Amino acid sequence: MRYLILGGLFLIGLTLGALSTLDKETEVLSVDTFAQENCDAAIQSGLLSNKIKGMSFVAPPNPFPNDPLLPLKALGTDWVAVLPYAYFKKNEPEIHGFSNGGWWGERPEGICTTVNHAHDKGIKVMLKPQLWTHDQWIGELKFDTEKDWKKFEKNYATFILKWAAIADSMEMDMLCIGTEIRHSAEQRPKYWRQLIQSIRKVYNGKLTYAPNWDDYDKITFWDALDYIGVDAYFPLSFEKTPTVCDLKEAWEPIVTKLEGYAKKWNKPILFTEFGYLSLDGCAGKTWVLEKNRASAGINEQAQANAIQALLEVFAGKNWWAGGFLWKWYPNYSSSMGEGKRARDYTPQGKLAETLLQKMYSD
Repeated sequence: MRYLILGGLFLIGLTLGALSTLDKETEVLSVDTFAQENCDAAIQSGLLSNKIKGMSFVAPPNPFPNDPLLPLKALGTDWVAVLPYAYFKKNEPEIHGFSNGGWWGERPEGICTTVNHAHDKGIKVMLKPQLWTHDQWIGELKFDTEKDWKKFEKNYATFILKWAAIADSMEMDMLCIGTEIRHSAEQRPKYWRQLIQSIRKVYNGKLTYAPNWDDYDKITFWDALDYIGVDAYFPLSFEKTPTVCDLKEAWEPIVTKLEGYAKKWNKPILFTEFGYLSLDGCAGKTWVLEKNRASAGINEQAQANAIQALLEVFAGKNWWAGGFLWKWYPNYSSSMGEGKRARDYTPQGKLAETLLQKMYSD
């Protein structure tokens, strides 16, 4: 009898232990499930009500057939970046602008028409003049002699001051004084400080500069500007379709660094560009994916997940001013072939457009 009682007590103990273990496992499971559900919560509107909800606006080759800002207004966009270009040759100091040639949308008349359309709808404008050539990224441009540096700097000052005067005359709300001119901005900050002083004499709006994601912390003249700009193409994940939760987790160390940097300079951070191709692996090294876009799988969900994660991560940060998504075509139907649009950064006609309409609404 004694053995039966002991055996019964032993079985009861095992049962209670199992139940206790099950309770702990259930508790852990519930926490994990809650965290997952919280991360995967329904897309929220109103998160970005006090942020710059910007779009990089691609200049068209010809005048607009219709008002190009109506779709952006309907989307909830409240800023646009307009992008006049000038051209250079690889490692040469000359800068070639256009007076009568080039695309209409990049010339003063096209830019001013765009600004008028935007301001008529209460949409603010950042002017973002850029340098481009077909065989060299501007971030690689550098010179071996002081003579060539001086020549480039003189030419660049002429280029940007012309646009600064136009920006002031059109009452544009912000001017980006340069984009990804890595070697110049890092190695010759004295020139940039003098340039900023010259710009301030002709332009009365806010100023920023747009370095690449991997060298914003090497710029030393942020105190002379109003915003710390970042072209925010941070590599986050090499999965074909990372989840929103996975991407948010990948952002954590970057957010910590950016927050510390904003506090160091006591300036808000503005994403002067951010965006993702609608392709497999778009949250990885986007500059590599660009070169292989023709062979990559089309993936609208990956693009939408990446945009959602970024906006949800930064929406609640008081040091983050907002950003400009890259990019939007005014003449969408004629801008590119359908195959190219499907593999491009634009959210137009994709899952990302529906996402933005929800998140950009107040």
